[in-house]
Formats: sequence, structure tokens, C-alpha cells
Amino acid sequence: MRAEYPQILAHLVAALAAGGVIGLERTFQARPAGFRTHALVCLASSLLMLATLYQDLWLPESSADTFRSDPTRMGQGIMTGIGFLGAGVIFREGLTVRGLTTAASIWVTAAIGIMIGIGFYMPAAAATLLTLAALTFFRWLEDRMPSHLYAQHIMLFARGDVMSEDEIRALLGRHHFRIVNLSYRTGDEGDTFEYRMVIRTTNKRNFSALAETLLQLQRIRSFRISPSGN
Repeated sequence: MRAEYPQILAHLVAALAAGGVIGLERTFQARPAGFRTHALVCLASSLLMLATLYQDLWLPESSADTFRSDPTRMGQGIMTGIGFLGAGVIFREGLTVRGLTTAASIWVTAAIGIMIGIGFYMPAAAATLLTLAALTFFRWLEDRMPSHLYAQHIMLFARGDVMSEDEIRALLGRHHFRIVNLSYRTGDEGDTFEYRMVIRTTNKRNFSALAETLLQLQRIRSFRISPSGN
């Protein structure tokens, strides 16, 4: 084993850990790009930089013309193209942005392919294992860590029988929800009144408990609770 390999592995593990730590805060805040996404992006960036830092380990003995041509530019072009491919799997659905982790995994897969293409097999193998760890173990960890949960909530009333905003806030508070923002709307030529809001909680079971309570309230003509998440 080459003497540089432990140091290369340390670079990759440190990148995965640094990205994961930053992603933990984003996951807690229920942001679309969370734990695994940050970890994979940081890992891919570190992997690509290793190709430049350790060129002497994978470049064959050659003339100065080879170095003048800068073979790392090919990798730059590949990653630019992969960026467009990754953007194609990201889409928005209500409050939820889906596909960010898939896009990040495509990006790190492209970086691994570059490492294999230049014959830098040890970093490619290590990055493959770390990527699998991020996609599996990190998902298990992400599902069990405390985080804020958001949902789009709509409540529709008849114009002459509308719950006040204070009543709405008290009702949601009893179910451990906090209103992040609130808007108002009339419909059906002024015959109905609608509250539109984003609500936040820390326990997904609160959504079903709130729905059961709303079903019992005859004043509410209709409602919708649309949790965000991957």
C-alpha cells in the first residue's frame, strides 16, 4: 500500500464528516438539502481535488507536454455536464423539494467514475463505500434525529361562521403546532373564507391527531394538511 493512501482516506472521511455536520443543522431546520445531500457534495468535491493534489500517483511518466495540456480539465467538463443531469431529477411539489439527494449521488458517482477512468482506484473504492454509507446509514440516522416538520395547512369556512385567528392559533397550539406564516382568502364569490398557513411541529403523529380533531368540527367546511419532506 502506498504511503499516501492513509492520508487520502483521511481526506475523504473528513469531507464526509464535515458535510454531514453541516447537513445535520439543515435537516433539523427541515430544509430540502439536508444531512445526506451535504455529505455527498462535500465528499465529491474532496474526491475531485484529490485527483489534482496527487497527480503523480495516477499520471503516467510522460513529457512536459502532458502536464501542459492539464488533464484535469476533462474532469471539469464532465462535472459541468453532470450538473445539468442532476438538475433534471430535482422537482418541487408543494412545500417539498425532491430529488436533491439523488442529484448529489449522481454528482459523486460521476466523480468516482473520473477516479476509475484515470486509474486512481483506491480513492474511488473508498468513495464508493463512503457514498453507500451516506445513502444507507445516514438515512437511518436522519430518520431518527429530532427535526422540525413543516406542512401546508388550509382551512375553509362559510363566510358567516369563521373561527377567529386567535381560535385557530389556540387550536393548533393544543396539538403542538406553531404557525410560521398565515394568509387569508375569500372564495366562491365571497361566500367562503380560507386560512392558508405553514405550520411547524416536532412529531409527525401530531398531523394525524390534528386531522382527527378538525374532522369533528362542523364549522370547518374543508381542510388540507400537506406535510413537506422527502
